[in-house]
Amino acid sequence: MTAIEAKAHENRRQVLYWRLLARLFDPEEQASLEAASVAVVDDLGLPAALLDPSVSVDALVQRFPDLAAGFDGLLASTEAPDSSFQEDGGEQVRRAALVSKLLLNVFAARPGSITAAQLSQWQRDAGWLRRALGDDGGAGACGAPGAGDGTGTGAPAAGDSGAGAPGAGATGPGAGGIGRGLEPGSGLRPVLAEIEGDLVRRMRLREVLSDNRLARQLTPSMSLIEQLLRDKANLSGVALANAKALIRRFVDEVAEVLRTQVQQSSAGTIDRSVPPKRVFRNLDIERTIWKNLTNWSPEDERLYVDRLFYKRTAKRTTPAKMIVVVDQSGSMVDSMVNCTILASIFAGLPKVDVHLVAYDTRALDLTPWVHDPFEVLLRTTLGGGTDGTAAMALARPKITDPRNTVVVWISDFYDNRALMTDFEALHRSGVRLIPVGSVNGSGQAMVDGWFRDRLKSLGTPVISGRIRKLVVELKTFLA
Repeated sequence: MTAIEAKAHENRRQVLYWRLLARLFDPEEQASLEAASVAVVDDLGLPAALLDPSVSVDALVQRFPDLAAGFDGLLASTEAPDSSFQEDGGEQVRRAALVSKLLLNVFAARPGSITAAQLSQWQRDAGWLRRALGDDGGAGACGAPGAGDGTGTGAPAAGDSGAGAPGAGATGPGAGGIGRGLEPGSGLRPVLAEIEGDLVRRMRLREVLSDNRLARQLTPSMSLIEQLLRDKANLSGVALANAKALIRRFVDEVAEVLRTQVQQSSAGTIDRSVPPKRVFRNLDIERTIWKNLTNWSPEDERLYVDRLFYKRTAKRTTPAKMIVVVDQSGSMVDSMVNCTILASIFAGLPKVDVHLVAYDTRALDLTPWVHDPFEVLLRTTLGGGTDGTAAMALARPKITDPRNTVVVWISDFYDNRALMTDFEALHRSGVRLIPVGSVNGSGQAMVDGWFRDRLKSLGTPVISGRIRKLVVELKTFLA
């Protein structure tokens, strides 16, 4: 590639990126940039619809299936392009066009009220952006697209759009440079969650829920569930039924993913007093071979086994008590949703007695419904102040065997500082205290520094991160 050709390719890329920036900051078209951009994509043999933010990525790849593979892993690589990629200026321009499409569709301003169809389209486009970043949308909080990450559904799997797109997770070189430094989860999730939350707030949600056709267009996500939970007292009839259906669907999706993280396993240590069951699945092959090595016959080249050894699998178990206390104030919506679902999963494990308490300035014992997170969420009231001492008054009488009790306290800890005295008393009694500052998809949380420092000094540091951290801590306690 000559220097003149390289400069020409660079200029075409700059045209596309300047046009992108102009449209992001001003929805009005600038004729010269639009005309130049149309000429660039036409010269590349790409459809003009690639420049139209009103055309969703789903619709684009359905009409032009060959484009689907180009979006996969488009922004996933943070390494410098290799020499062969550097030489292919035309490919760089093509990638710049695809990047512009994704960023414009996701980040362009949408003034005025939002329809259910527009919200659904934005959620799908956001899923394509995560897919371009190589983010499966799942491994962190809940794994399920939109589960706890506030970004709605992920991009469609192969065939979902009718385009035969390859599955998510493919990787590829970065797009010229604009995508470098963008890694899965690198601050993207909270940004998308904020945009989606704004779209949901500007949607006439009550009117949408009252229309079965429009309600079916909604895709459950954390932002939408939060709005439904806040507004459920004002809903009735068809609207309330559709709201409950969306919450139930979201809960089921998140629960399915969390259940894979909480693999059921017997609690306790091996009980050596119980003889092993003499069945094939318990056969200890390595020990059997080792113990019978003296029976090796060099002439026959065979090992004659006269005694079999089996693994002991019986566990000595003691019923464990888990008390989950969740701050239901407005800043803790992700945690409220995720932890009620997680509590219900642990409640289904053998030998685990789970209790659930939610609080703001008052506390509510939700233990009777702990097996059904849907019912729990319908009984909570988001918002209000915070006073953890009210929740402690409900939780403390439940502790009958401190050494075999874990208290999981989920809050941002902007709370009554008298609560620290209660935490110290729990710790001294032998209770396993697990303070959690965030159990969401982004892993980002604001936790009061005063509580953070004192809990760390107590030897019980605040867990702030993805829900998988909490799952590991709880399974360690139960093991």
